[in-house]
Amino acid sequence: MRPAVEPRFNFLPSVPAGEIESTHRPESFQGSPLIELNSVIDRLDLENMFEREAPLHVDLGCGDGSFLCALAQRLPDKNFLGIERLTGRIRSSARKVANLDNVRLLHIESSYAVRYLLPAGSVETFYLLFPDPWPKRRHHRRRIVTPDFLNSVHTALVKDGLIYIATDHFDYFLEISETAGSTPGFATADVDVELPSSKFGVVFQQKGMPIHWLALRKISPVK
Repeated sequence: MRPAVEPRFNFLPSVPAGEIESTHRPESFQGSPLIELNSVIDRLDLENMFEREAPLHVDLGCGDGSFLCALAQRLPDKNFLGIERLTGRIRSSARKVANLDNVRLLHIESSYAVRYLLPAGSVETFYLLFPDPWPKRRHHRRRIVTPDFLNSVHTALVKDGLIYIATDHFDYFLEISETAGSTPGFATADVDVELPSSKFGVVFQQKGMPIHWLALRKISPVK
């Protein structure tokens, strides 16, 4: 084993190292939009993956695929990559996007994919909608938005690229805003686009719960 591999596998807390290969391509997904990874340490060949060149949008934690499917249909000139670690949700996403030529899926931890798989300067827009807030204090370390995560997002974004973040959890929103404010290379942007609703977004809206949005634009290289 090469020394560099072990810490990268540690970035996949839900995937035992010995099951990496089968986790990325269950037999039931053959012939689906789910991408087979021949390596979990090499950057993605996006042009080969989509069989065309187009701006890339990435849905981090794409869930059941409702948002991903609706946005990909709305923007057929963009490539869309949905990333989801939970098997049941990735199956649902695969069914929803099966007839969309501009969508691919990865069954993997979002933070790992951003840090290790997406090429630098390859993503026009990220969407991080309703990430797990891990409300118990002892679980806060599991929250996805950290300085390291945002630095990885920054590297993957094109010049002036965006990440949209939404959460129903106000304390988590404040933490995300504080983390973003202390991470160099980003400026707050207006949330001036009308995006489709996600499954969780619909649930929270029906309950009358406020949804907190943050848009960040890449403005300069991280020093």
